[in-house]
Amino acid sequence: MKALCWQGVDELSVERVPDPRILNDQDAIVKVSASATCGSDLHLIGGYVPAMQAGDVLGHEFIGEVVEIGPGVERLRVGDRVVVASFIACGRCRYCEEGQWSLCDNGNPNAGMGAALWGYETGGVYGYSHAMGGFQGSHAEYVRVPFADYGAFPVPDGLDDDAAVFASDAAPTGWMGADLGGVTGGDTVAVWGAGAVGQMAAWSAGRLGAERVIVIDRLRDRLDMAERHLGVETLDYTDTDVGAELRERTGGRGPDVCIEAVGMEAHGTGPQYAYDKAKQFLRLETGRSQAVREAVLACRKGGSVFILGVFVGLVDKFPLGAVMNKGLTVRAAQQHGQRYIPMLLERMAAGELETRHWATHVMPLRKGPKGYELFKNKEDGCVRAVFHPSR
Repeated sequence: MKALCWQGVDELSVERVPDPRILNDQDAIVKVSASATCGSDLHLIGGYVPAMQAGDVLGHEFIGEVVEIGPGVERLRVGDRVVVASFIACGRCRYCEEGQWSLCDNGNPNAGMGAALWGYETGGVYGYSHAMGGFQGSHAEYVRVPFADYGAFPVPDGLDDDAAVFASDAAPTGWMGADLGGVTGGDTVAVWGAGAVGQMAAWSAGRLGAERVIVIDRLRDRLDMAERHLGVETLDYTDTDVGAELRERTGGRGPDVCIEAVGMEAHGTGPQYAYDKAKQFLRLETGRSQAVREAVLACRKGGSVFILGVFVGLVDKFPLGAVMNKGLTVRAAQQHGQRYIPMLLERMAAGELETRHWATHVMPLRKGPKGYELFKNKEDGCVRAVFHPSR
């Protein structure tokens, strides 16, 4: 089959790779109909995530048709159209039973690598390095889906592939940020990042009762999209002091909940950004945390900060003193997609949640390197590129 492969830092190519096959009785094989780029993929492409190998197939956000199932699969049938959660989880360990699916004890066969990085192992992820299991990714014609009964979800009839694909990762990730961030009625919520995940976090905050939502970014086309589709307030951080502006807009109090949806390659302004960029380039730190710092410093006393953006190692200048002295609650997680996907698919089918506009660039898989170039460089208003292997 054809697949989009990582060949080295900033080097991608479409190659022929072996078709996946059933390895365990709970596996399914899914024929991919659409697979989306994700901002966290850029960390892989740029060489900031360890344990990548030349030839690894990228991608973790996808939709497709079940074409084969193992003898232990009970909830799916051949022919089902499914969205697949990006994290691979067994459905039976303590963490899965508690709804913390990305922490699954059994989803990552290379668990020792994660334990060495973070103290404990996590679940596995499609196409996200050998530290996260070494699974082939979704930018391919077919994907093996382990624990298929717990990771693949039937898609309601009538939902477009280029809309429903985001129920795999972007939509549940954004909802989780607002949910676990503790958004309640009457809150003011600030979201750093106006990509698909940031926009979803903003939408979710409104559905959970937030009175005001402010989205922060530097890209005018993304801020315009957030205003147009969500009706939220926006803030261009290149035009103002973010902390001062948020204080002004909240009567000096600050946002109740701050959600960081940017991650380890955050952009910014001023000397701290130059410092972070230089240290990350020299691999003296693994993440640029400017957006996290702003969120912590801007949050009101006693408020909540949720970190949605992906980080893999160490960052400098984390304002721990502000966390302690302001009495903040700081949470973070990789997405617990299985916890949210069925509910989000229902909202999509009902017309309540619209996601199709995030797919700004739809193209055949053979143009995958070009899609990632547009996505990485934010060219031509690219929010997400979506690949169709059959085209």
